[in-house]
Amino acid sequence: MKIGYIGLGKMGLGMVKLLLEKGHNVVATDPSEGAKNEARAAGAEVVDSLEDLYQKLPDDKFIWLMVPHNIVDSVLKNLSSILKAGDVIMDGGNSNFRETMRRGEELAARGIDFMDVGTSGGPSGARNGACMMIGGARDKFEKYEQLFKDLSIENGYAYMGATGAGHFVKMVHNGIEYGMMQAIGEGMEILKKSDFDLDLNEVARIYNTGSVIESRLVGWLGKAYAEEGVNLDAISGEVSHSGEGLWTVEEARKAGIPVPVIEESLKFREDSQGNPSYTGQVVSALRNQFGGHSVKK
Repeated sequence: MKIGYIGLGKMGLGMVKLLLEKGHNVVATDPSEGAKNEARAAGAEVVDSLEDLYQKLPDDKFIWLMVPHNIVDSVLKNLSSILKAGDVIMDGGNSNFRETMRRGEELAARGIDFMDVGTSGGPSGARNGACMMIGGARDKFEKYEQLFKDLSIENGYAYMGATGAGHFVKMVHNGIEYGMMQAIGEGMEILKKSDFDLDLNEVARIYNTGSVIESRLVGWLGKAYAEEGVNLDAISGEVSHSGEGLWTVEEARKAGIPVPVIEESLKFREDSQGNPSYTGQVVSALRNQFGGHSVKK
């Protein structure tokens, strides 16, 4: 397939390289000259304007947005005078699902299909095969299914439902992630401060070898310990959050559903600002491992 791709950050650039390796043609753009040069070197057709990107696509135009959620509207506004009925736009970022639904309705009025995909796996997943949760019209999902298959690990994509469903499922995924990471951080702090002289490298290794809590997260903790040392001295104990956990809590409140684990893990991140801890260092280290987030002191 030949698709347009807007946004060549740590996720987008890796995904473009994977698309090219799978035999797709990509027309890409980004404000960063360095990112454009890297995409060009990988084999993408790189342009400097949205108009050029649009003109270089075939009649069945499919444009993937991989930009921060707070600039999706700006990009769509810049595209508004270019897009035509029948075009398909995919938002691959971590947008709020309610905003995705609104955008979908606005674009549908012009005959434009707006799809959304929640993407899990971080930069490594984007480069080597991610987990994808896809929303939008089912016929468009089926039309572009090969694209999603090529961007995912084996069996790592699924159709979730109407526009917004992909981002909704990914939002809850991130809320669950908050709670899981918090539990790991708290447990490791208890172990570290116990009277036993525990080797946390060995603890992380044995937890991740056939135990009930064996997981990618515990594996990433072991990797962080190997890289940074078990004291995590260079890692900040103040934990940032990017919005999805907050959105999950807000939606739960609207639905009258108690989510104490997710809510407390969000509160911990908010309260950690100016109040660092070893639990916070573990959670920050995990965020760096899977998401490439900047977490150094």
